[in-house]
Amino acid sequence: MNYLKYLLIILLFSSFQLSAQDRIIKTDRDTIICKVKEISTDEVKYILPETSMDIVFGIDKNDIIKIILENGKELSFSHSLYGEKTYEDQKKHALKVDFLAPLTGNMTFSYERLIRPSRSWEVSLGIIGLGDDVSDENPRGAFAKFGMKFIKSPDFYLKGLRYAHILKGTYVKPEIAFSTYSYEPSYYYYSYGSGFSSNNEDRVNNWAASLNIIVGKQYVFNDIFLLDMYFGLGYGFSKDDDYEDRGYHYGFTGGNSDTPLTVSAGLKIGILLK
Repeated sequence: MNYLKYLLIILLFSSFQLSAQDRIIKTDRDTIICKVKEISTDEVKYILPETSMDIVFGIDKNDIIKIILENGKELSFSHSLYGEKTYEDQKKHALKVDFLAPLTGNMTFSYERLIRPSRSWEVSLGIIGLGDDVSDENPRGAFAKFGMKFIKSPDFYLKGLRYAHILKGTYVKPEIAFSTYSYEPSYYYYSYGSGFSSNNEDRVNNWAASLNIIVGKQYVFNDIFLLDMYFGLGYGFSKDDDYEDRGYHYGFTGGNSDTPLTVSAGLKIGILLK
């Protein structure tokens, strides 16, 4: 009878000890029942009492979602590279203007918003006619672009590695673009005695659309100012009101009867916002 009593006490004590141990919840949802000994900058060290009290194991903090201590307190962890808490003090919105756009007859404004580390979306609006009218066609219209930006990850991973800034780096951006505008086409003729002259006809309407793959690099300075350089290729098409098959659509070049290939490039400057 005493033997059964002692056995019951031992089982109850063992059960209490097991339930009182710490639990490490990993990113793959596996659980480690252990005794946490140390939490360092990059690693959590623990022992497995049922294995040995002298052997200390270690696990990368990036492989941990949370630790539930024996007293019930929970400690949460985020990835050093992709975790949102890593960049919570950095600005995650940007307003930009295309620095070279006025030279091509338009003004382009862009807004970028972070979705999560390494990914953001960007929308651009161009006002056609605000800029240098090189061809003297008096263009009027607008174009819009929308794209999802994927910032390049490091080629290899080191403990504690993180982005210098959450919006900085080389990126690839699939993008759709649509442009609609009108202009006054002109033709030139030669008159004996007066030389070459030009004459503008009635306004012509045009629209164009394209799907582009943009490759670029964005620099961020002091979490305040940014510089974004990009180049893109894609496929597009356009519809002109029966005058000429134009190849320049302000938001991009190409996408006409000569070639469906489109090209775009630019240099944006901007400021960061919270």
